[in-house]
Amino acid sequence: SPKQLQEVLFEQLELPKTRKTKTGYSTDAAVLADLQDSHPHPFLGLLLQHREATKLRQIIESLDAAIGTDGRIHTTYVQTGSQTGRLSSTDPNLQNIPIRTEMGRRIRDAFVAEPGNLILSADYNQIELRLMAHIADVPELKHAYETGQDIHALTARQVFGLAADAPVDRDLRGRAKTINFSIIYGISAFGLAQRLGISRGEAQEFIERYLDRYHGIRRYMAETVAKVREDAFVTTLYGRRINVPGIRSKVQSERAGAERAAINAPVQGTAADIIKRAMCRMEPALAEAGLTGTRMLLQVHDELVFEVPESEVEKATGVIRTVMESAAAPALELSVPLGVEVGTGANWGAAH
Repeated sequence: SPKQLQEVLFEQLELPKTRKTKTGYSTDAAVLADLQDSHPHPFLGLLLQHREATKLRQIIESLDAAIGTDGRIHTTYVQTGSQTGRLSSTDPNLQNIPIRTEMGRRIRDAFVAEPGNLILSADYNQIELRLMAHIADVPELKHAYETGQDIHALTARQVFGLAADAPVDRDLRGRAKTINFSIIYGISAFGLAQRLGISRGEAQEFIERYLDRYHGIRRYMAETVAKVREDAFVTTLYGRRINVPGIRSKVQSERAGAERAAINAPVQGTAADIIKRAMCRMEPALAEAGLTGTRMLLQVHDELVFEVPESEVEKATGVIRTVMESAAAPALELSVPLGVEVGTGANWGAAH
């Protein structure tokens, strides 16, 4: 149990105490992974392996039990399962299959196309960062997307004080990527410090430097927090309302969490609206193009998965890309282009 684990980690092994929670100190996977990075211990390594293996086993068992008489798995989508409006998947959940670990990716390899077909994966590239560039009106980010620059390398140069044409190594780019995606979720200095393995002071300095460089984001965050405190809701760019009831909480930590959620909700919510628009337009567009064998199978947040006859792959790729890249319009004219990455393979894993 978490209580027993706290006793082993912080009393018996005398490891540094983690984030304080209502029941003691945090023992969630992300926190323990950070602890293993900063204070490696054989027990922690084995514990993390065990947790990962247990999670994968549970996923595999749920998938195995869900195979239908047609040899396929049919999930159920819930329109109201997420605060921001994203679709959620249940019975079984096909949106939680890991992709970052080798073992997790092997599960995706088990989703195979019928003979003569391929799996096609079409994924919005950095859609939330692109939407933040538009919503917060950040000239540097908008120009970068318009000209096809590496956004994480750009941020690395901006935040770490490098020359405009300085090379950016993989480690620095990775840190900048973490900062980019953390900021749009309204992350605290404490949270960023944990993710980057640095002090809270350093993390706060990175956040300040980022917001100084991209001051439109600072303005957007301040205006959003002020508005949600008054209204207790925010809206997507399409006007869909997202309630943030926690903003009225008497507990300061809950209010702070609600503020962070409010900063991200219009961005993630608009991304959810856009991919739903793409899904509504997809079947008519495929039919009009005469692509009778191409089927949309799955939505995983910013990704659409299709099964496509090999003879239709080239034409289907063009249609799918066009529909997804134009899905925001005409109701919404974005100041940044939507990018879509397409991959194909005999199975879902190979399509990435």
